[in-house]
Amino acid sequence: MAIDTQEMLKTASDDIDVDLSWMQNTGERGYWAKPGRRGLTLEEINQGSYGVSPDESDALTMAPRGAATRNDVPRIGYHIRKKSDTWSQNAAMLYEEAVQRQWSSATDIPWDELKPLPDDVERAYSQFCTFLTEVEFIAGDTPAQWLPQVSNDHYEVKMFLASQIMDEARHLDVFRKRALANGGGLMSSSGNAGLRVIIEAKDFTEMSAIMHVQGEGLVQSVFRMGEYIATNEAEKRIFRLSAQDESRHVAFGVMHLKYILETEPERREEIHSYLEKAEPVIGVATGAQPVAGGSPVFGNSLAILFGHTAGSQQEGTNLALAAFRRQINEYMHRLEVAGMGERRYRMPQQIQAMLEPPKN
Repeated sequence: MAIDTQEMLKTASDDIDVDLSWMQNTGERGYWAKPGRRGLTLEEINQGSYGVSPDESDALTMAPRGAATRNDVPRIGYHIRKKSDTWSQNAAMLYEEAVQRQWSSATDIPWDELKPLPDDVERAYSQFCTFLTEVEFIAGDTPAQWLPQVSNDHYEVKMFLASQIMDEARHLDVFRKRALANGGGLMSSSGNAGLRVIIEAKDFTEMSAIMHVQGEGLVQSVFRMGEYIATNEAEKRIFRLSAQDESRHVAFGVMHLKYILETEPERREEIHSYLEKAEPVIGVATGAQPVAGGSPVFGNSLAILFGHTAGSQQEGTNLALAAFRRQINEYMHRLEVAGMGERRYRMPQQIQAMLEPPKN
């Protein structure tokens, strides 16, 4: 039976001392959200005033976007209030995809497919997975630092970042399990030099350009290599599922960079400065530099794994170097999509040397 709110308020005030004035404090009413072809997504509920993400938020409390505000609420102190500082047009869609594509390393990986490997190959695989476990820690810790600073008025970004943290937890979980599941164990730490530049970022766009566009994109390329060097179906599925997750993180970063270049073009040189700081340590951060003459730990392990697949250690070394070149060119392609095609002429010379000629 429907309740007459006005009559309820009148009766309450006449008979008992109950304050129900809060029932009058509402956001916009009268919208009936209908599930779309993918269910009741954020797109379906972002209607009317609830779908308006302000260019600059003055909301300093935990109030959800569109809720009626109160004057007696203490501030939380969200420091990132400009939409352009964090926004990505695909954040809501990426969040929905993330929650619909969750998987479990415990039950969705056919661990019984693992078979004993030659000792050198298992050691190389263990080093490969040790490095990836380390990388995924930083990829979860970093967005976690920024999450409480973003205004609730831009909640789509907050929800995407939360989904990324869950993705990264699952990745470090699955790579640690692979290192331990086949008799190898964890191996050597990478040294962290290439990872600190990510977590030490002082601006959200700096963090996203370095982590999402550069770092996660390069790791996504590593995941594709991982499927190639996999020795069984368990490893293939690990890398397929991880790459599926990683593609969302990269897509967020590329679209955030594109958005800020379109809305605040005066920040272009600032963004170049972030990339200039990070590019010299690309090899360290991705493990690809060793193939080109740097620290041997990760690069040699990758070459051994390629060699095991190809049947020749020399061919393995050649494939590892080719994979590094592919990483660099895919990174350049992401920058072109974001609107920073001129970056190819400002990269360190050793990286420029690996780029394919521009297509037009």
